[in-house]
Amino acid sequence: MALEDVRKRLPVVDQLPKPKDRRFSQADMGPAPRPAIAVWEFTLMCDHRCLHCGPRAGKARPDELTTDEALRLVEELAALGVGEVALIGGEAYLRDDFLLVLRAIREHGMTASMVTGGWGLTPQRCEAAYEAGLMVLSVSIDGLEAHHDRVRAKKGSFRRAFEAIGHARAAGMKVGANTQINALTIPDLPPLLDLLTDAGIMAWQLQFTMVHGGGADHPEIILQPHMVPELFEHLDRLCDVCRERGIRFLPGNNIGYFGPNEQKLRWAQKIGGHYSGCTSGVVTLGIESNGEIKGCPSLGGPTNQGGSWREHGLKKLWERSEEITYIRRRTLDDLWGFCRTCYYADVCRAGCTATSEPLMGRPGNNPYCHHRALTLAEQGLRERVELVSAAPDIPFANGLWQIVRESTDPAVRQAEGPVAIERPRVSRVDEPFGPGREVDPADYVTPPARTP
Repeated sequence: MALEDVRKRLPVVDQLPKPKDRRFSQADMGPAPRPAIAVWEFTLMCDHRCLHCGPRAGKARPDELTTDEALRLVEELAALGVGEVALIGGEAYLRDDFLLVLRAIREHGMTASMVTGGWGLTPQRCEAAYEAGLMVLSVSIDGLEAHHDRVRAKKGSFRRAFEAIGHARAAGMKVGANTQINALTIPDLPPLLDLLTDAGIMAWQLQFTMVHGGGADHPEIILQPHMVPELFEHLDRLCDVCRERGIRFLPGNNIGYFGPNEQKLRWAQKIGGHYSGCTSGVVTLGIESNGEIKGCPSLGGPTNQGGSWREHGLKKLWERSEEITYIRRRTLDDLWGFCRTCYYADVCRAGCTATSEPLMGRPGNNPYCHHRALTLAEQGLRERVELVSAAPDIPFANGLWQIVRESTDPAVRQAEGPVAIERPRVSRVDEPFGPGREVDPADYVTPPARTP
């Protein structure tokens, strides 16, 4: 169905309802919490082949939801109390019926937003999306042109992303940007912010590239934990610049935790200005393009897929699925390594599950932490991660990594080697709770040789 044909199907309305509040408070917990935001992988079709892509997007899943099914799911999202529905992909706009779904989201009183690489966001698509009800667009821009185009594996992608910002703003939308931080792009961040300011963005979200899916295949682009303190010095300055320019600075949930500038960085985002634990299955709901429901859009696989919406419906899965309710039920006894002994353990619970689980095989021990890096640095130590077992070629696949703890002094590192190695643990499929036992190195899958 052509874009213009779909556009003609949109009912003419004088005014769409004011969107519901997407904020989440303690009053929303109840017997089961109310999901504030649903992030919906609308299709796995994509016009990029990004190196770091978690779902390894490219081709549509063979069993993606039909238009009628998608519209029924919107009704159930509204009934569950969702405040915002964010369409992601792949690229949501590669299905022209995304316009019908956007309109349905808005007609049901929810905020409609979308995340995009921007390659095919023409003025016509932007005008149609705004007319349908798209309120907020976030364009993915990962570093300056050379690094962005390298990671996005498409020459010209950087230029097209900035063109998409202009088209969306011209259509009337609020437009932000989201940026993956990897081993290449830390020096890119200040000049990138200048370009984004000139482009007229209203918000900038940053997050670490995760080691799932495509990211597990490219250890050369993964940020090392010992880079975190230097990165946070950059983030502190960037936060100041954003405030001066009226841009909302939004560190993602995997950028953490509890360093000296925690409240400053999260003031616009978190109650109390500090990280308060993984929100998977608590605040956030994830939907795969075939209707598989999970607690977080960045999680996947049998430990996180809660069941099929087609078979069970949304409310039952959200309230009862063990995979979705895991974060609500876990305790301090599920932490291990440094995180179990940390002063902030009960609040933080080892940070972002979508960071720690693909890295170490299970949640509960997360080296991507500002407080942890600073604490170890006081002891003359640092950490780095090494890939020890390759990931299969499926969406959101996990490899396995180990954490190497060593001296901050290069000469001591060379002479003495690591002081400790924390090896990956077995999946929650094998041991649902607790710290889990170490994976037998005999079970590792040899990673492919790569050029450094």
